[in-house]
Amino acid sequence: MAYDVAVLVGSLRKGSFSRAVADNLATLATDKVTLRSVEIGELPLYNPDLDEGTPPAAWARFRSEIVGADAVLFVTPEYNRSIPGSLKNALDVGSRPYGHSVWKGKPTAIVSVSPGLLGAFGANHHLRQPLVFLDMPVMQQPEAYVSKVGDLLDKDGKLANDDTKAFLTGFLAAFATWIGKHK
Repeated sequence: MAYDVAVLVGSLRKGSFSRAVADNLATLATDKVTLRSVEIGELPLYNPDLDEGTPPAAWARFRSEIVGADAVLFVTPEYNRSIPGSLKNALDVGSRPYGHSVWKGKPTAIVSVSPGLLGAFGANHHLRQPLVFLDMPVMQQPEAYVSKVGDLLDKDGKLANDDTKAFLTGFLAAFATWIGKHK
């Protein structure tokens, strides 16, 4: 049976490189993992007052989709040497109300992507900080920094580089093993 992996994409942009990579990862997944996208763009900014009584429907939907997953995969660009605000908001929404975090104990991995040379290194490592606090075991190796991502995709957003396909396939296999160690 395959592990159910919730995939969160940090970029909300139509035509996002991060979304394209996430979509390609889903096609590369082995029989050990099933990747499903969990949307974060419609989540209202976290405000504890909104958790009193009935929280926003988007929060309830999001929390339900995460709590049912075996693991979480983040695919993110880098904004100002950090993660996009939408991704940080999703972490906050899922971690509250206090004592009811949907993240606790979920194995996780990060793929960061950039049209530049650094592969969103800053975002990748910035994201690790809250994940440690949220008690999410983060896969250490292999690390996935996808540099010059625009050169790796064809006009339809499909991976056109065999080395990148092979690397990401291996990354997913390692993630499946990581999930198994922590489930």
